[in-house]
Amino acid sequence: MQDGFRHRGQRKRLIDRLRERGEYSERVLSVMANLPRHAFLDSSFAEWAYRDEAFPIDCEQTISQPSTVAWQSSALQLLPRQKVLEVGTGSGYQAAVLSLLGGRVFTVERHKPLYQKAKLTLKKLRLDRGIRFYLRDGHRGVPELAPFSRILVTAGAIEIPQVLVDQLEVGGLMVIPIGGEEDDQQLLRITKVAADKTVQEELGLCRFVPFRRGVA
Repeated sequence: MQDGFRHRGQRKRLIDRLRERGEYSERVLSVMANLPRHAFLDSSFAEWAYRDEAFPIDCEQTISQPSTVAWQSSALQLLPRQKVLEVGTGSGYQAAVLSLLGGRVFTVERHKPLYQKAKLTLKKLRLDRGIRFYLRDGHRGVPELAPFSRILVTAGAIEIPQVLVDQLEVGGLMVIPIGGEEDDQQLLRITKVAADKTVQEELGLCRFVPFRRGVA
């Protein structure tokens, strides 16, 4: 995978525009400034990589627009060495961001083609060492490795999945879009303040693909 002068220039302009908004963590933007997003798209669509737009990938899924990745990643407040569960691997780009932020990443995907392609992409980029991949229903999480300090869900759920809340450690954060398929969703940050108590913050409206059950 080549990361030439043109790609680096396009990426810098994108990150500069995001930085001007003053809404995102500088740690997150620094990681995104050095991560070749075009490597996560088919080469024929590389020109779309540095537009602030979502883009379709296989299995009727999308790679989230860069500002959304910056938003979710900033809201997660991930610290180095923390265990983070990502639900919805997709292209693998968000998992790469979390790993480069220092997280110990456990990522779940329900679509086998996406699961396989993301593993291959991250291996080629030599970013797979800090990431463990799972092909399974994201509603189940990864209970055998719980609790997690952070959970990031990249699909819109109808309601907050209690199974995932149960896999969050006390003091941990979960960032998840909540809402119906036809309506705008609300991005929530959920803090687990006790074993049986959470606090919710509404971060703003968003649009994600639906959070489906089962393995496709």
